Amino acid sequence: MSREVADPGSLPLPELRAERDTLRAEEDAVSFVRRLAQGRVDLVEAVRHRRQSGESGSIADIIRSGVGPAPSTGSARPPRDTEVAADHPLVTEFDQLCDRLGFDDMPGLDDGGLDRLHAGLVEFEARQSTRRRELFDRIDALTAELVRRYRDGGASVDALLES
Repeated sequence: MSREVADPGSLPLPELRAERDTLRAEEDAVSFVRRLAQGRVDLVEAVRHRRQSGESGSIADIIRSGVGPAPSTGSARPPRDTEVAADHPLVTEFDQLCDRLGFDDMPGLDDGGLDRLHAGLVEFEARQSTRRRELFDRIDALTAELVRRYRDGGASVDALLES
C-alpha cells in the first residue's frame, strides 16, 4: 500500500503524479477482488434460494439463468484499462478465503456451510468497499491538487506533454 500523504500540496509535481498512479493501481486491484466477491455472493444466494425453493440444477444452470441482481451501472468515474495479476496479494487472499470457506465445493456444503461462506464473502466485500472509498478519497485529493496547480500556474500542460 502506498504511503499516506497528509498534504498533497507538499509533494513535488512528479511525486504527486506518481502517488496518484500508485493509488490508482491499488484501487484497480481492490475493485477487481470486490467485483469477484460480489459475483460469488450472488452465486451463494442463488444456491440458497434454489435449495429453499426445492429447485434443482447446477451452478452452471444458475449462471446461465442470470439469477442475481441486475448488472451494476458502474461508477461515475470513467473506465480505465486495468490489469490485475493472478498472483496479486489481494487476489491470493481472496482465493485463500474461498478455499477455506469451501466455495469450490458449494453444492456439497450444508446450510451452515453456505451461511459461513456467504458471511465470509460479504465481510470481505465490505472491507474492500471501505478500502476503495478511502483510496478514492486520497486519489481525489491528489487530483484536486493537480488541478489547482494547473489552474494557478504551478504546473503547465506544455510540460506534461513534453514528458
